[in-house]
Amino acid sequence: MLFKRIEEHLQSVVAELCPELDHRQVVVRKCPVPKFGDYQCNSILGLAKRNGSNPREVASKVVERFKVDDALCEAVDVAGPGFINFRLKVSALESVMSDPELAAHCFVKPVAEPRTVVVDFSSPNVAKPMHVGHIRSTNLGDSLCRILRYVGHSVISDNHIGDWGTQFGKLIVGWKNDLDPNALEMDALGEMERLYRMMNQRCDDDPAALDLARSELLKLQQGDEENLKIWHRMIELSRKQFDEIYSRLGVTFDETLGESHYNDRLSDLASSMESAGFAERSEGALVVFFPDDKELKDHPAMIQKSDGAANYTTTDLATLDYRRERWSPDEILYVTDGRQQLHFKQLFRAYSKWRPDDCPNLEHPWFGSIMGKDGKPFKTRSGEVIKLAGLLDEAEERARKIVEEKNPDLDEAQKAEISRIVGIGAIKYADLLPNRQSDYVFDWDTMLALKGNTSPYLQYAYTRIQGIFRKAGISAESIDLSGGIQLQTEEEIALAKHLINFPLILQLVLDEYRPNYLCTYLFELAGFLSRVYENCPILKATPGVRSSRLALVNQAGIVIRQGLDLLGIEVTDVM
Repeated sequence: MLFKRIEEHLQSVVAELCPELDHRQVVVRKCPVPKFGDYQCNSILGLAKRNGSNPREVASKVVERFKVDDALCEAVDVAGPGFINFRLKVSALESVMSDPELAAHCFVKPVAEPRTVVVDFSSPNVAKPMHVGHIRSTNLGDSLCRILRYVGHSVISDNHIGDWGTQFGKLIVGWKNDLDPNALEMDALGEMERLYRMMNQRCDDDPAALDLARSELLKLQQGDEENLKIWHRMIELSRKQFDEIYSRLGVTFDETLGESHYNDRLSDLASSMESAGFAERSEGALVVFFPDDKELKDHPAMIQKSDGAANYTTTDLATLDYRRERWSPDEILYVTDGRQQLHFKQLFRAYSKWRPDDCPNLEHPWFGSIMGKDGKPFKTRSGEVIKLAGLLDEAEERARKIVEEKNPDLDEAQKAEISRIVGIGAIKYADLLPNRQSDYVFDWDTMLALKGNTSPYLQYAYTRIQGIFRKAGISAESIDLSGGIQLQTEEEIALAKHLINFPLILQLVLDEYRPNYLCTYLFELAGFLSRVYENCPILKATPGVRSSRLALVNQAGIVIRQGLDLLGIEVTDVM
């Protein structure tokens, strides 16, 4: 892409002129103030300072040596303390916009050095319905997987399900004595949740009930046939309902393994870390200390309890080691809420001590909470956690009312499909739009609005483009582009410049694991498109200009559709 061509040429100049600087750190990004240029490089500033040089003098020398292709840039200027600004030629824009292969792929070229990335996200617990708290991990993880794949990385999406632990002793007792088969048939997760709540209360009130639950758990851990059969049935029923939710959300996984899958590794893991000196005994427990880490020196990680039992950290270490052995990933992302920050800092540090020469890059793209309008965690009026299936149902129902109001002539099948696409898309987009580390307020009216930065607004922007082609009576494929795309107005130029920055935005998303950058980009794209509609006649233009503008708005539609798809959101030709 154009910014990449500028960046690569700039790096070669810096390598030649200033070999003492690390030219690989020279990057080009969108200029934050458009009046100064289209792209900007501020890398020289930091590199020169670290080298004891005058940044502006270094930048000026680089610009003098920068032999820019006359077909690419109008000007290359040094600004401020050492920024380098670049302004594109309109002819360069027209050339890129008229390239059918680049346009078909939204100007994105596969990365030069593809990585293998494991993304751990969603992670519901067996025997519990998925609730609103799972939506952020699921949406964020799925979007990151989609974007990583789209730019050319090899991705393994991994759903690490909670299927082991003390709760299963209570559940097995409840299953054996109080199970309602009809309720299990109608709503398996609802019935298992009822059993757990009942048994949890019973164990709190009666020590004998707690002893019985512990006994059943021990039998499960020792391989009791009946208890294993019940446990497997719980997993089977849970995954069936999980998969129904994932199907509605359009989310898939390459790997789905429960915590129990790693049980056989736990004992050897603890022994290995202890014998190698990475873990030591403290009051009977096996602990990893971090004396040289300011943040963790007072927060050691326990990997085995004093009674020999494993814990969350033990299982996560075993899981990480399994992933290393199976896929040799370059990177592993753990997409969970911010409350687990300390846990993952301990996990990453402990694993890097244990496997210092074979540790992938480990990242924790954490996120904030979903809040109600009252500023408290989003729950039902009775204070219960909102079930995810019910939330999706309500989204479709609310979208259906809007569809029927705006387009009552659609048939029932169309209304149902559009309601599904709009409703589910609205929830996803509202979830991905904020900075992932921020809490956000769940507001039906805002997320389903046809105006403002919402999914329905962007979906409507796409359908409006399809409507133009229906009105013109032609398909996008039949546009006569023999004269190429001609950018004659400021509005067309601004739209084209925004379109070719699509790969740059995806790079920024992956640099920081923030899909909200893509949301903002798409909203701005819809704004540029509206200004073209307002100031540049399309269907009434002369034939050559008409074809050019049809091609331009069609390209905007392609990018909107692709961008929304990378957020896990569908589009429809009619709304």
